[in-house]
Amino acid sequence: MHTFTVWGFSTENWDRSAEEISYLMTLYRKMVDEVRKEAKKEGIRFVHLGRKDRFPADLVKYIGEVEEETKNNDKHVFNVALDYGGRDEIVRAINKLLAAGETRVDEKTFAKYLDTGDQPYPYVDLFIRTSGEQRTSGLLPWQMTYAEFYWELDHLPDMTPEKLREAIIDFSRRRRRFGGNDKEEHLKFDPKLMAEMEIEISRLVEAGHGAGTYGNQRLRDLAIRYLAEQYGLSKELTKEAGKNLLEALVYRRQENWTAAKKALVELYGLVKKNIGLAMEPEIIANVEIGWWKNGGDEKMARLMLAEKFRVSELQMSKSAHLACLADEETGKKNFEKARGYWEKFYAALKDRVA
Repeated sequence: MHTFTVWGFSTENWDRSAEEISYLMTLYRKMVDEVRKEAKKEGIRFVHLGRKDRFPADLVKYIGEVEEETKNNDKHVFNVALDYGGRDEIVRAINKLLAAGETRVDEKTFAKYLDTGDQPYPYVDLFIRTSGEQRTSGLLPWQMTYAEFYWELDHLPDMTPEKLREAIIDFSRRRRRFGGNDKEEHLKFDPKLMAEMEIEISRLVEAGHGAGTYGNQRLRDLAIRYLAEQYGLSKELTKEAGKNLLEALVYRRQENWTAAKKALVELYGLVKKNIGLAMEPEIIANVEIGWWKNGGDEKMARLMLAEKFRVSELQMSKSAHLACLADEETGKKNFEKARGYWEKFYAALKDRVA
Protein backbone atom coordinates (compact mmCIF):
# COMPACT_ATOMS: atom_id res chain seq x y z
CA MET A 1 0.00 0.00 0.00
CA HIS A 2 1.65 3.20 -1.16
CA THR A 3 -0.89 6.02 -0.78
CA PHE A 4 -3.33 6.40 2.10
CA THR A 5 -5.85 9.25 2.40
CA VAL A 6 -7.90 10.21 5.45
CA TRP A 7 -10.65 12.82 5.38
CA GLY A 8 -10.71 14.76 8.64
CA PHE A 9 -12.71 17.94 7.91
CA SER A 10 -14.89 18.95 4.99
CA THR A 11 -15.67 22.41 3.61
CA GLU A 12 -19.15 21.97 5.11
CA ASN A 13 -17.87 21.16 8.63
CA TRP A 14 -17.53 24.85 9.52
CA ASP A 15 -21.22 24.67 10.48
CA ARG A 16 -20.22 22.77 13.62
CA SER A 17 -20.01 24.49 17.00
CA ALA A 18 -17.02 26.71 17.82
CA GLU A 19 -16.13 24.39 20.70
CA GLU A 20 -16.03 21.30 18.47
CA ILE A 21 -14.01 23.09 15.78
CA SER A 22 -11.49 24.28 18.38
CA TYR A 23 -11.08 20.73 19.68
CA LEU A 24 -10.60 19.39 16.13
CA MET A 25 -7.87 21.95 15.38
CA THR A 26 -5.96 20.70 18.46
CA LEU A 27 -6.50 17.12 17.32
CA TYR A 28 -5.15 17.88 13.84
CA ARG A 29 -1.95 19.38 15.25
CA LYS A 30 -1.39 16.22 17.31
CA MET A 31 -1.96 14.14 14.20
CA VAL A 32 0.63 16.13 12.23
CA ASP A 33 3.03 15.68 15.17
CA GLU A 34 2.63 11.90 14.93
CA VAL A 35 3.22 11.93 11.17
CA ARG A 36 6.32 14.07 11.62
CA LYS A 37 7.78 11.55 14.08
CA GLU A 38 7.19 8.58 11.78
CA ALA A 39 7.81 10.19 8.38
CA LYS A 40 11.59 9.85 8.25
CA LYS A 41 11.64 6.31 9.64
CA GLU A 42 8.86 5.05 7.34
CA GLY A 43 9.61 7.14 4.26
CA ILE A 44 6.26 8.97 4.41
CA ARG A 45 5.45 12.06 2.42
CA PHE A 46 2.79 14.12 4.21
CA VAL A 47 0.36 16.06 1.99
CA HIS A 48 -2.53 18.34 2.96
CA LEU A 49 -5.50 18.19 0.56
CA GLY A 50 -7.90 21.13 0.71
CA ARG A 51 -8.01 24.85 1.39
CA LYS A 52 -5.35 26.64 3.40
CA ASP A 53 -7.01 30.02 3.89
CA ARG A 54 -9.51 29.31 6.68
CA PHE A 55 -7.57 27.27 9.26
CA PRO A 56 -5.70 29.01 12.12
CA ALA A 57 -2.49 30.55 10.77
CA ASP A 58 -0.23 28.62 13.17
CA LEU A 59 -1.74 25.27 12.11
CA VAL A 60 -1.40 26.13 8.40
CA LYS A 61 2.24 27.15 9.00
CA TYR A 62 2.97 23.90 10.85
CA ILE A 63 1.32 21.75 8.14
CA GLY A 64 3.41 23.58 5.52
CA GLU A 65 6.61 22.90 7.46
CA VAL A 66 5.93 19.16 7.66
CA GLU A 67 4.94 19.04 3.97
CA GLU A 68 8.26 20.70 3.08
CA GLU A 69 10.28 18.41 5.37
CA THR A 70 8.77 15.24 3.91
CA LYS A 71 8.41 16.21 0.23
CA ASN A 72 11.27 13.96 -0.92
CA ASN A 73 10.06 10.84 0.93
CA ASP A 74 8.77 8.37 -1.65
CA LYS A 75 8.00 5.10 0.13
CA HIS A 76 4.48 6.20 1.11
CA VAL A 77 2.14 9.16 0.67
CA PHE A 78 -0.16 10.09 3.54
CA ASN A 79 -2.84 12.53 2.40
CA VAL A 80 -4.94 14.31 5.00
CA ALA A 81 -8.00 16.10 3.63
CA LEU A 82 -8.71 19.13 5.84
CA ASP A 83 -11.17 21.86 4.82
CA TYR A 84 -11.61 19.72 1.74
CA GLY A 85 -14.55 19.48 -0.66
CA GLY A 86 -14.57 17.70 -4.01
CA ARG A 87 -16.31 20.47 -5.90
CA ASP A 88 -14.09 23.05 -4.19
CA GLU A 89 -10.97 21.15 -5.33
CA ILE A 90 -12.18 21.17 -8.94
CA VAL A 91 -13.03 24.89 -8.82
CA ARG A 92 -9.61 25.68 -7.33
CA ALA A 93 -7.96 23.55 -10.02
CA ILE A 94 -9.78 25.49 -12.75
CA ASN A 95 -8.69 28.82 -11.26
CA LYS A 96 -5.07 27.62 -11.10
CA LEU A 97 -5.33 26.43 -14.67
CA LEU A 98 -6.66 29.81 -15.85
CA ALA A 99 -4.00 31.67 -13.87
CA ALA A 100 -1.34 29.53 -15.60
CA GLY A 101 -2.70 30.67 -18.98
CA GLU A 102 -3.73 27.21 -20.17
CA THR A 103 -5.74 27.49 -23.38
CA ARG A 104 -6.27 23.85 -24.28
CA VAL A 105 -6.85 21.23 -21.59
CA ASP A 106 -7.11 17.46 -21.63
CA GLU A 107 -7.62 15.11 -18.68
CA LYS A 108 -3.91 14.69 -18.02
CA THR A 109 -3.30 18.43 -17.97
CA PHE A 110 -6.30 19.11 -15.73
CA ALA A 111 -5.23 16.44 -13.22
CA LYS A 112 -1.92 18.30 -12.68
CA TYR A 113 -3.80 21.20 -11.10
CA LEU A 114 -5.65 19.06 -8.54
CA ASP A 115 -4.39 18.72 -4.96
CA THR A 116 -2.94 15.32 -5.89
CA GLY A 117 -1.40 16.65 -9.12
CA ASP A 118 2.21 15.66 -8.44
CA GLN A 119 1.57 12.29 -6.80
CA PRO A 120 2.55 8.96 -8.41
CA TYR A 121 -0.72 7.24 -7.49
CA PRO A 122 -3.48 9.86 -7.33
CA TYR A 123 -6.33 7.56 -8.38
CA VAL A 124 -8.16 5.74 -5.62
CA ASP A 125 -8.34 1.93 -5.69
CA LEU A 126 -10.32 1.34 -2.49
CA PHE A 127 -12.70 3.77 -0.80
CA ILE A 128 -13.68 2.79 2.76
CA ARG A 129 -16.78 4.69 3.92
CA THR A 130 -17.18 4.54 7.68
CA SER A 131 -20.08 5.38 10.01
CA GLY A 132 -22.62 3.25 8.17
CA GLU A 133 -23.11 5.99 5.58
CA GLN A 134 -23.41 5.02 1.91
CA ARG A 135 -22.29 8.15 0.13
CA THR A 136 -18.97 9.66 -0.87
CA SER A 137 -19.90 13.11 0.48
CA GLY A 138 -17.71 14.59 -2.27
CA LEU A 139 -14.36 13.01 -1.45
CA LEU A 140 -11.94 13.07 -4.42
CA PRO A 141 -14.61 12.91 -7.15
CA TRP A 142 -12.09 13.15 -10.00
CA GLN A 143 -9.70 10.62 -8.47
CA MET A 144 -12.39 8.07 -7.52
CA THR A 145 -13.76 7.36 -10.99
CA TYR A 146 -12.87 3.67 -10.75
CA ALA A 147 -12.62 3.24 -6.99
CA GLU A 148 -14.05 0.14 -5.32
CA PHE A 149 -16.43 1.00 -2.47
CA TYR A 150 -16.47 -0.70 0.94
CA TRP A 151 -19.02 0.15 3.63
CA GLU A 152 -18.01 0.06 7.32
CA LEU A 153 -20.57 0.52 10.13
CA ASP A 154 -18.13 1.82 12.77
CA HIS A 155 -16.86 5.38 12.90
CA LEU A 156 -13.35 6.27 11.72
CA PRO A 157 -11.83 6.41 15.26
CA ASP A 158 -13.04 2.83 15.79
CA MET A 159 -11.25 1.42 12.74
CA THR A 160 -8.80 -1.28 13.79
CA PRO A 161 -6.02 -3.09 11.89
CA GLU A 162 -8.32 -6.12 11.69
CA LYS A 163 -11.15 -4.06 10.18
CA LEU A 164 -8.74 -2.61 7.63
CA ARG A 165 -7.50 -6.12 6.84
CA GLU A 166 -11.08 -7.28 6.21
CA ALA A 167 -11.64 -4.37 3.83
CA ILE A 168 -8.46 -5.15 1.90
CA ILE A 169 -9.35 -8.87 1.68
CA ASP A 170 -12.77 -7.94 0.31
CA PHE A 171 -11.11 -5.59 -2.19
CA SER A 172 -8.74 -8.36 -3.29
CA ARG A 173 -11.74 -10.37 -4.54
CA ARG A 174 -13.06 -7.65 -6.84
CA ARG A 175 -12.97 -7.95 -10.63
CA ARG A 176 -11.54 -4.69 -11.95
CA ARG A 177 -12.01 -4.44 -15.70
CA PHE A 178 -11.95 -0.64 -16.05
CA GLY A 179 -14.68 -0.72 -18.67
CA GLY A 180 -13.18 -3.56 -20.68
CA ASN A 181 -13.62 -7.31 -20.76
CA ASP A 182 -11.89 -9.82 -18.53
CA LYS A 183 -8.40 -10.59 -19.78
CA GLU A 184 -8.83 -14.22 -18.84
CA GLU A 185 -11.89 -16.46 -18.84
CA HIS A 186 -11.55 -18.52 -15.68
CA LEU A 187 -14.68 -20.67 -15.94
CA LYS A 188 -15.77 -22.12 -19.27
CA PHE A 189 -18.22 -24.78 -18.07
CA ASP A 190 -21.73 -25.47 -19.37
CA PRO A 191 -24.19 -24.69 -16.51
CA LYS A 192 -26.69 -27.30 -17.72
CA LEU A 193 -24.06 -30.03 -17.82
CA MET A 194 -22.73 -29.02 -14.39
CA ALA A 195 -26.25 -29.25 -12.95
CA GLU A 196 -26.79 -32.73 -14.39
CA MET A 197 -23.50 -33.96 -12.94
CA GLU A 198 -24.26 -32.42 -9.53
CA ILE A 199 -27.47 -34.44 -9.35
CA GLU A 200 -25.93 -37.68 -10.61
CA ILE A 201 -23.01 -37.48 -8.18
CA SER A 202 -25.40 -36.81 -5.28
CA ARG A 203 -27.59 -39.75 -6.27
CA LEU A 204 -24.66 -42.16 -6.46
CA VAL A 205 -23.09 -41.00 -3.19
CA GLU A 206 -26.47 -41.20 -1.45
CA ALA A 207 -26.95 -44.72 -2.81
CA GLY A 208 -23.68 -45.78 -1.21
CA HIS A 209 -21.62 -46.03 -4.39
CA GLY A 210 -19.06 -43.67 -2.89
CA ALA A 211 -18.25 -45.96 0.03
CA GLY A 212 -14.55 -46.61 0.45
CA THR A 213 -11.77 -44.34 -0.64
CA TYR A 214 -12.50 -44.21 -4.35
CA GLY A 215 -16.13 -45.24 -4.92
CA ASN A 216 -17.16 -47.28 -7.94
CA GLN A 217 -15.83 -46.72 -11.45
CA ARG A 218 -18.94 -44.90 -12.68
CA LEU A 219 -18.74 -42.42 -9.83
CA ARG A 220 -14.98 -41.93 -10.24
CA ASP A 221 -15.41 -41.19 -13.94
CA LEU A 222 -18.23 -38.76 -13.17
CA ALA A 223 -16.15 -36.90 -10.57
CA ILE A 224 -13.31 -36.57 -13.07
CA ARG A 225 -15.66 -35.21 -15.75
CA TYR A 226 -17.23 -32.83 -13.21
CA LEU A 227 -13.88 -31.28 -12.22
CA ALA A 228 -12.61 -31.18 -15.79
CA GLU A 229 -15.74 -29.31 -16.88
CA GLN A 230 -15.82 -26.91 -13.94
CA TYR A 231 -12.15 -25.99 -13.63
CA GLY A 232 -10.53 -27.22 -16.84
CA LEU A 233 -8.01 -29.29 -14.89
CA SER A 234 -5.49 -31.46 -16.72
CA LYS A 235 -6.17 -35.20 -16.94
CA GLU A 236 -3.52 -36.03 -14.35
CA LEU A 237 -4.72 -33.40 -11.86
CA THR A 238 -8.38 -34.26 -12.42
CA LYS A 239 -7.83 -37.88 -11.48
CA GLU A 240 -6.28 -36.95 -8.15
CA ALA A 241 -8.76 -34.13 -7.49
CA GLY A 242 -11.69 -36.45 -8.28
CA LYS A 243 -10.54 -38.78 -5.55
CA ASN A 244 -10.40 -35.85 -3.09
CA LEU A 245 -13.88 -34.68 -4.12
CA LEU A 246 -15.47 -38.09 -3.56
CA GLU A 247 -13.75 -38.48 -0.21
CA ALA A 248 -15.05 -35.08 0.90
CA LEU A 249 -18.64 -35.89 -0.17
CA VAL A 250 -18.64 -39.31 1.51
CA TYR A 251 -17.18 -37.89 4.72
CA ARG A 252 -19.80 -35.13 4.60
CA ARG A 253 -22.53 -37.77 4.52
CA GLN A 254 -20.88 -39.48 7.50
CA GLU A 255 -20.40 -36.13 9.28
CA ASN A 256 -16.70 -36.87 9.61
CA TRP A 257 -15.77 -33.20 9.36
CA THR A 258 -12.03 -33.56 10.04
CA ALA A 259 -11.56 -36.04 7.21
CA ALA A 260 -13.85 -34.03 4.93
CA LYS A 261 -11.82 -30.88 5.53
CA LYS A 262 -8.54 -32.67 4.79
CA ALA A 263 -9.93 -33.91 1.47
CA LEU A 264 -11.19 -30.42 0.56
CA VAL A 265 -7.82 -28.79 1.36
CA GLU A 266 -6.11 -31.26 -0.98
CA LEU A 267 -8.78 -30.73 -3.66
CA TYR A 268 -8.51 -26.93 -3.65
CA GLY A 269 -4.73 -27.11 -3.50
CA LEU A 270 -4.79 -28.92 -6.84
CA VAL A 271 -7.34 -26.48 -8.28
CA LYS A 272 -5.25 -23.50 -7.18
CA LYS A 273 -2.27 -24.77 -9.17
CA ASN A 274 -4.33 -24.90 -12.36
CA ILE A 275 -6.99 -22.19 -12.42
CA GLY A 276 -4.96 -19.09 -11.60
CA LEU A 277 -7.26 -17.66 -8.90
CA ALA A 278 -5.60 -16.53 -5.65
CA MET A 279 -7.60 -18.93 -3.46
CA GLU A 280 -6.45 -20.19 -0.05
CA PRO A 281 -7.34 -23.92 0.24
CA GLU A 282 -7.28 -24.03 4.04
CA ILE A 283 -9.65 -21.07 4.37
CA ILE A 284 -12.04 -22.34 1.69
CA ALA A 285 -12.19 -25.78 3.27
CA ASN A 286 -12.95 -24.32 6.71
CA VAL A 287 -15.79 -22.20 5.34
CA GLU A 288 -17.23 -24.99 3.18
CA ILE A 289 -17.30 -27.37 6.15
CA GLY A 290 -19.06 -24.62 8.11
CA TRP A 291 -21.65 -24.34 5.34
CA TRP A 292 -22.23 -28.10 5.33
CA LYS A 293 -22.57 -28.16 9.12
CA ASN A 294 -25.03 -25.27 9.22
CA GLY A 295 -27.47 -26.76 6.76
CA GLY A 296 -27.05 -24.31 3.90
CA ASP A 297 -26.60 -20.98 5.71
CA GLU A 298 -26.59 -18.23 3.03
CA LYS A 299 -24.09 -16.03 4.82
CA MET A 300 -21.66 -18.92 5.00
CA ALA A 301 -22.34 -19.76 1.36
CA ARG A 302 -21.51 -16.18 0.31
CA LEU A 303 -18.24 -16.30 2.22
CA MET A 304 -17.36 -19.72 0.78
CA LEU A 305 -17.99 -18.66 -2.82
CA ALA A 306 -16.22 -15.33 -2.31
CA GLU A 307 -13.13 -17.13 -1.01
CA LYS A 308 -13.27 -19.85 -3.64
CA PHE A 309 -13.67 -17.60 -6.68
CA ARG A 310 -12.15 -14.32 -5.40
CA VAL A 311 -15.27 -12.21 -5.79
CA SER A 312 -16.80 -9.96 -3.12
CA GLU A 313 -19.46 -11.40 -0.81
CA LEU A 314 -21.99 -8.87 -2.11
CA GLN A 315 -21.43 -10.02 -5.69
CA MET A 316 -21.90 -13.63 -4.59
CA SER A 317 -25.32 -12.99 -3.01
CA LYS A 318 -27.41 -14.35 -5.90
CA SER A 319 -25.17 -17.37 -6.45
CA ALA A 320 -25.15 -18.17 -2.73
CA HIS A 321 -28.95 -18.02 -2.54
CA LEU A 322 -29.28 -20.40 -5.48
CA ALA A 323 -26.61 -22.75 -4.09
CA CYS A 324 -28.51 -23.02 -0.80
CA LEU A 325 -31.81 -23.75 -2.59
CA ALA A 326 -30.12 -26.35 -4.80
CA ASP A 327 -28.38 -28.02 -1.87
CA GLU A 328 -31.61 -28.11 0.16
CA GLU A 329 -33.61 -29.72 -2.64
CA THR A 330 -30.78 -32.17 -3.31
CA GLY A 331 -30.85 -33.19 0.35
CA LYS A 332 -34.61 -33.76 0.11
CA LYS A 333 -34.03 -35.86 -3.04
CA ASN A 334 -36.20 -33.48 -5.07
CA PHE A 335 -33.74 -33.95 -7.89
CA GLU A 336 -35.68 -32.32 -10.73
CA LYS A 337 -36.23 -29.15 -8.72
CA ALA A 338 -32.62 -29.26 -7.53
CA ARG A 339 -31.37 -29.58 -11.12
CA GLY A 340 -33.10 -26.32 -12.04
CA TYR A 341 -31.54 -24.49 -9.11
CA TRP A 342 -28.09 -25.93 -9.84
CA GLU A 343 -28.28 -24.78 -13.44
CA LYS A 344 -29.27 -21.26 -12.37
CA PHE A 345 -26.49 -21.30 -9.76
CA TYR A 346 -23.79 -22.20 -12.27
CA ALA A 347 -25.08 -19.63 -14.75
CA ALA A 348 -24.99 -16.90 -12.09
CA LEU A 349 -21.54 -18.02 -10.92
CA LYS A 350 -20.10 -18.04 -14.42
CA ASP A 351 -21.50 -14.57 -15.06
CA ARG A 352 -19.79 -13.17 -11.95
CA VAL A 353 -16.43 -14.93 -12.16
CA ALA A 354 -16.06 -15.08 -15.98
